[in-house]
Amino acid sequence: MTMNDVAAAAAPRCDAPPPAVALFRSLGEPARLAILLRLAEGEARVVDLVSAVGLAQSTVSAHLSCLRECGLVDSRPEGRSSRYFLARPELLDLLAAAEGLLAATGEAVDLCPTYGTRPTTANTENTPR
Repeated sequence: MTMNDVAAAAAPRCDAPPPAVALFRSLGEPARLAILLRLAEGEARVVDLVSAVGLAQSTVSAHLSCLRECGLVDSRPEGRSSRYFLARPELLDLLAAAEGLLAATGEAVDLCPTYGTRPTTANTENTPR
């Protein structure tokens, strides 16, 4: 048995389907999620998305390219620009379900020590001031 075999045998199994992992990773990036939330309100041009998310045009375009490659957004030409929209209406259901889940869990997710954005009281007690 090689060291790699030992490491593989000791590693916990994770049977999450890779496409689902990729989907949630794409949704987990703040700028991409902000773009998707804006597009959930209706079609938008890149300039509209730049204004909505406050990022550089090149950054928004790169995120749109990623989301397009994932099949989450699409575009249609309009004059010299393009209008972007959600390619899958099921995404609206997923975003609504996420809002419902967040409403049900209250601040618990935001206070999560691993993924949350706000420190818990226990985390701030030992923080030097």
